[in-house]
Amino acid sequence: MRNNHRLRWAAIPLAATLAVVLAGCTQAQLHGFLPGFEEEGETAVTNQTDRIAGLWTTSWIVLLIVGLITWGLIIWTIVVYRRRKGQTGLPVQLRYNMPIEIFYTVVPLILVIGFFAFTVRDQVAIEARYDNPDVKIEVQAKQWAWDFNYVDENVYSPGIQGQLDPNGETGAINQSELPVLVLPVNKTIEIALESRDVIHSFWVIDFLYKKDIIPDRTNYMSVTPERIGTFAGKCAELCGEYHSLMLFNVKVVSQSDYDTYVASLRTAGNVGQLDNQFDRNQNQPGTSAPTAPEGN
Repeated sequence: MRNNHRLRWAAIPLAATLAVVLAGCTQAQLHGFLPGFEEEGETAVTNQTDRIAGLWTTSWIVLLIVGLITWGLIIWTIVVYRRRKGQTGLPVQLRYNMPIEIFYTVVPLILVIGFFAFTVRDQVAIEARYDNPDVKIEVQAKQWAWDFNYVDENVYSPGIQGQLDPNGETGAINQSELPVLVLPVNKTIEIALESRDVIHSFWVIDFLYKKDIIPDRTNYMSVTPERIGTFAGKCAELCGEYHSLMLFNVKVVSQSDYDTYVASLRTAGNVGQLDNQFDRNQNQPGTSAPTAPEGN
C-alpha cells in the first residue's frame, strides 16, 4: 500500500511533463515566443533567425527538463522521507553519497560544455562575413538618429530622431518621419556599422540580432533578408538623453522596388556618402582639434 502511495506522488511531475509536451503548440510557442514567428507558416525573417530561435528554444527545453527532474526529486524526498505519526528524532544522517556526488558534478559540467559548444557553433556561423555580398550598406549612428549609405549605388538616406505624432495618442511616434533602411529580399547584405559620437547598438528586433557600434571602430553584420515586410529597429545601448527616440525601420522589398528606391534617392540629390566628417568627437580634448593660444 505504501509503495502505491509513493508511486502516485512520483507520477505527478511525469504527468505534468507529458501534458506540456503533448499539448498543441503555436508557431510562436515553438520558437520560444521570440519576435518574428507570430503567424503559422511564415517564412523566417532572415537566414539566421531560425538558427537563433533554435538555440534559444533548445536551451530552455534542456533547462526545463533539468528543473522538472530537480523539482520531482525534491517533492519525492519531501513525501517519502517525511516524519510520520509516532516517529521521533531525526532520520539517519549520511555524510555523503559518492554516486550522487559524481552525478551532481558531471551533469552540470556536461550542460555547461554543451551550451558553450552550441553557442560557439552558432556564433561563428552568424558572424561569418560574405566574401562577395550583393549589397553593401554603411550605417552611421549619431545622437539620436541614423544615416544610411548605400555604398555600391553611392547614394545615402539621412535620418532624424523620432518625432511625436501630434495626431496620435500620448507618446505616439510619427512613423513616417523615422529613418528607413531599405533592403532587397533574398540578397546577401553586409552592413558596416560606424558611430560619430558615443557607443550605440544596432538592433532590428525581428532579426533576433543586434551589434554594438563603437566610435573609431567598424563592426559588421552579414544577413540575408528572406521575408518582405517592415521591421522595427532601435538603439539598444543607452546613449544619452533622447536614446528612446533613436528609432528606425527596416523595409525589406523586392529587387525592383529596391532599385526604384535607390533611383528616388539619386533624384532627390542624395548622391555621395555621409561619413565621419561630422564626428563631433574631433572637438574634444586630446584630439587634433585646434586650441586657442594661452592668454586669449
